[in-house]
Amino acid sequence: MPDGSLPELSEQRGLAAWLPQRLAEERPAILVVGDLILDGWWSGPSDRMCREAPAPVVDIDRREFSPGGAANTAMNLAALGARVSVAGIIGTDDAGKELKRQLVAAGVDTSLLTEHSDMVTTTKIRISSGGQVLLRFDDAAAKIPEEALVRLAAAVPAAVGRQNAVVICDYATGVLAEPVRGQLVGHLSRRGPDQLVVVDAHDPRPWAGLQPDLATPNSQEAARLLDRRLTGGPERAAVVMEHGQQLLQATGARAVVITLDRDGTVLIPAAGNTHRTWARPVAEKQASGAGDTFVAALTLARTASLPLTTSLDLAQAAADVVVHHPGTSVCGTDELGRYLESFADTALTADELERHIRAHRSDGQRVVLTNGCFDVLHRGHTRYLNQAKQLGDILVVALNSDDSVRKLKGPGRPINSVADRAAVIAALSCVDYVTVFDTPTPIPLIEQLRPEIYAKGGDYTPEMLAETQAVEAYGGRVSILDYVAERSTTAMVERIRNGQDAAVPET
Repeated sequence: MPDGSLPELSEQRGLAAWLPQRLAEERPAILVVGDLILDGWWSGPSDRMCREAPAPVVDIDRREFSPGGAANTAMNLAALGARVSVAGIIGTDDAGKELKRQLVAAGVDTSLLTEHSDMVTTTKIRISSGGQVLLRFDDAAAKIPEEALVRLAAAVPAAVGRQNAVVICDYATGVLAEPVRGQLVGHLSRRGPDQLVVVDAHDPRPWAGLQPDLATPNSQEAARLLDRRLTGGPERAAVVMEHGQQLLQATGARAVVITLDRDGTVLIPAAGNTHRTWARPVAEKQASGAGDTFVAALTLARTASLPLTTSLDLAQAAADVVVHHPGTSVCGTDELGRYLESFADTALTADELERHIRAHRSDGQRVVLTNGCFDVLHRGHTRYLNQAKQLGDILVVALNSDDSVRKLKGPGRPINSVADRAAVIAALSCVDYVTVFDTPTPIPLIEQLRPEIYAKGGDYTPEMLAETQAVEAYGGRVSILDYVAERSTTAMVERIRNGQDAAVPET
């Protein structure tokens, strides 16, 4: 990945609302190469069945087209502020012309596109009525013209050397077959340390020789790599974490991110700790391409040297934005900033929180409560909160009020106000609710909420905690999580105040 030349980004550990704009200002050059698709969304009323077959008749009154596949990744990168070039093969048909028109209108450089009269531009048309997709029909080339492959391969060498990052989107249609793959592998294998390579492929194994910085298989693709079935549901995360080394070996990547749609994502790095994100899905949706948005935001963040775990949380936030949009859409800088800003006023009172918890318990969900100052967010905090989330279903974080922090830490603290601390913590995908308490201990809050699990991080034992008796009195359980001694907020604040390097090792 690129060197951390920007301290305010390379040390950024939380999702502040200003972050998307700051990333956009970097304007990195990113090449997206692979399978370009034109997505169609056609809709209209349906009030009768056709006479020749038991099939509904849809009277199409709306036709919308959007770039999909690698083109959607490029569109999202452009919307987030990157300087984007796209390389691939399209036809000179109407679909190819529309796809290119929309890319150019979004500011994407299409000079590396290979257009060929014998190529059929891949299209995926969805037919819907009343908000329900009834049918999708795909049209694609049976065989990629050999001449087009040769032309695309010839354009690759000069293109990749000028990029801060290269995203390979291989959907196994043949666009990235030889000789294109050989040129990409040959040139990117000799890349410098400042060039990021991301592989988003149906089968990442042919790209393993690249040793990509990131590989981003979805759950089905991960299942094929593991040669096992991954059933739906949150247990998939545990399975892929258990087989993390096998996924790293199969992809050759320095880190693998498995996307699990409604269940978020799992990060498995070759060195360091695993990391989870949790999606905020919508109940009903007609959205497509959230994975492309995720890859785009992840690539942008890593190109700007944002820590890997923070990059993952930012990418999850961008994906959460687009799943609330119908069709194939993009997440732009302003919208992502507004989404993160929306967490600024999300701290609930204890009474409001109690009402939410009752609803979750009626659904059979277990509540985990933890508390702390969380003043200057660092790796120890995010690791600890991710561990806490995995103890149950709903994670509640109780923040010490500003007065409470001053009593605990001294007159110079907190560095960040409780409103700012709440906004950053609430934006983490693993956190479901944030509240604030002003008492010496969280015991009154514990007695009101009665969480199934009370989690605490540090070098404690349950017997050392004043809260243990209150938790066990109603049948709850105290869980002590990992203590990351080198990640002291107090030590970090002292380094900052003394003008020392506050950077911490990459994760």
